[in-house]
Amino acid sequence: MKRLVILLAATTALAACTTTPPPEMAAPAAPAEAPPPPPAPAPKPELGTFGFDTAGMDRSVQAGDNFYMFSNGTWAKNTPIPADKSNYGMFTKLDDLSKDRTRVIIEEAARDSNSKIGNVYNSYLDTAAIEAKGLAPIQPWLGEIKGLSNRSGYAALAAKAGRYGIGIPFGLYVGQDDKSPDRYVTQMFQSGIGMPDRDYYLLQDERMKGIRATYLQHMTNVLNLAGELNAAARAKAVLDFETEVAKVHWTQVDSRDATKTYNLMPLAKVQADAKGFDWATFLRDSGLSAATEINVAQPSAVNGIARLLSRAPLQVLKDQLLVRSLDQFAAVLPSAFDKEAFSFYGTTLSGTPQQEERWKRAVTFTTGSLSDDVSQIYVERHFPPETKAAADELVRNVVAAMGRRIDSLTWMAPETKVRAKAKLANFRTKIGYPSQWKNYSALEIRRDDPLGNAMRAAEWSHNDNITRLGEPIRRWEWGMTPMTINAYANFGMQEIVFPAAILQPPFFDPNADPALNYGGIGAVIGHEISHHFDDQGAKYDENGRLNEWWTEADRKAFEAAGKALIAQYDAYQIFPDANVKGALTLGENIGDLAGLTIAHDAWMHSLGGAEAPVIDGFTGDQRFYLGWAQVWRRNYREANLRQRLITDPHSPSEQRAAVVRNLDPWYPAFNVQPGQKLYLSPEQRVRIW
Repeated sequence: MKRLVILLAATTALAACTTTPPPEMAAPAAPAEAPPPPPAPAPKPELGTFGFDTAGMDRSVQAGDNFYMFSNGTWAKNTPIPADKSNYGMFTKLDDLSKDRTRVIIEEAARDSNSKIGNVYNSYLDTAAIEAKGLAPIQPWLGEIKGLSNRSGYAALAAKAGRYGIGIPFGLYVGQDDKSPDRYVTQMFQSGIGMPDRDYYLLQDERMKGIRATYLQHMTNVLNLAGELNAAARAKAVLDFETEVAKVHWTQVDSRDATKTYNLMPLAKVQADAKGFDWATFLRDSGLSAATEINVAQPSAVNGIARLLSRAPLQVLKDQLLVRSLDQFAAVLPSAFDKEAFSFYGTTLSGTPQQEERWKRAVTFTTGSLSDDVSQIYVERHFPPETKAAADELVRNVVAAMGRRIDSLTWMAPETKVRAKAKLANFRTKIGYPSQWKNYSALEIRRDDPLGNAMRAAEWSHNDNITRLGEPIRRWEWGMTPMTINAYANFGMQEIVFPAAILQPPFFDPNADPALNYGGIGAVIGHEISHHFDDQGAKYDENGRLNEWWTEADRKAFEAAGKALIAQYDAYQIFPDANVKGALTLGENIGDLAGLTIAHDAWMHSLGGAEAPVIDGFTGDQRFYLGWAQVWRRNYREANLRQRLITDPHSPSEQRAAVVRNLDPWYPAFNVQPGQKLYLSPEQRVRIW
């Protein structure tokens, strides 16, 4: 951070001292020289005086009672959720900015009739043409579904649907082999339901019953819009089938377990265990006829789904594909389909009252179709080299802090520490954008064919993925675009990745106080580093291999701390009938706890032993923790928050901010005392890394 301190240092101009001679000694008049220009003012942070929006605080709340509301309460009270959003906060604010910037790029391209970017965008915006064509563009595909006359053809049809991105009973892709990370292997996971999770089908509370009734009506409406007869009864049959599928699905908690979901087996075993489905045809028509082995993430679920497929009436399977297809492509079909899909998936499930403006969705559609083409232009315009350099320095400092934390651990055996340090040394950091871009020359784009563009783009992405089988590992490949407001850790790749767009205020501002930057993006960096040492990431060794490399005593100590953190988050009641799921959110909570801990260490180390200054009455520690709380500002609609509690491995924002209660320096920083709601006695505070 020294470079940032230098950039923030005020420059001082030295005034020249001159003596004016008396008039009788004055030299002949000479042209007056222009005075030197005044010094440029020091650049100011985007938010407040030091990078934090103090006006958003609610000082009537004690930090020790609710740190989120103390830091953000006025912002929360005064910030409405836009009508086209299910939630709104710092992530969505920056996402809007990304969309605005990307729109400029795309609309410039749209003026060129030969631009693929422009043609994708214009095709999506031409709603008059979409309306005029009706269902004619999709009829050939619907005809294939309706024309299926025997069960033997279902596997081929499902494979084709999968290539178009349509939901089918089995998810299929090519990814790294967790136990041999230097190669790719075919991966399969449970699928086959139209709602977000098995709980939506199986829970018997009145709210879930109401959602199921609305889902049934949605499928009925879709079939009616498509001109299908007996729609209500056919929709009910699909719901009944999906309910049976949901019963064999694994829970979210089991599905995030890296050990349980590693089940590499020969194709012959898949065929023997999951009887009733034509696997050879399915793989062949998915482009994976060369696959001789498959990692089946949830074997009992896949086996159960195969049995259900063998027993379900063919018409039910066809109707499910019809509904899935019409929902998948609703945005490029007549508006009645678009509105119907949004009504259920946007309003019922997420609580969003109004759909986004068409241009915003067109930006998303275009970026999704030609992401690297758009991304190249974005980073040229909106990601200066100095931002990348500053982020690089922050990452180095936080990684070094993690190394020091490992050295100081009392619960980890020396031999395990050696392996942990080796793992840390092998990290690869990706900042901003990929080192190479994908080539879309084989992707056909037509100005007058939005549905075709959507289908061909989905198939291009599918083919790009499956051709990895047998190839060297693509270590240059990214899982997010540079315009994404997010970051991620990839266990097999041993990497942490930070897209360009998250390196902006409030996460990072080169003109802000360093404490704010360490509490913001520094903690995010620490979070992603810590993921490699969370309850799942810690299962991967220094080579990115799923491998038990801990001593038994280390494992027990780590799991005990994890159980304490699960209990802490289980206790957070969000609604009278819904709490945070500590087991589901454990990995992210460890990431927050460890990430914030090591970011604080990195910031303290950057001070070089000096005491942080007091700025506007806030100490350095206060500014650091406020920086953390500020990035989690977010207001939720109830339906969206309830859905997240079931499906999202991240805790809600208020509870993410509250992780500070486990960190010793937070207590004196805000004078947190026993009796306050967030207070934990020292022995109750969870400490892991």
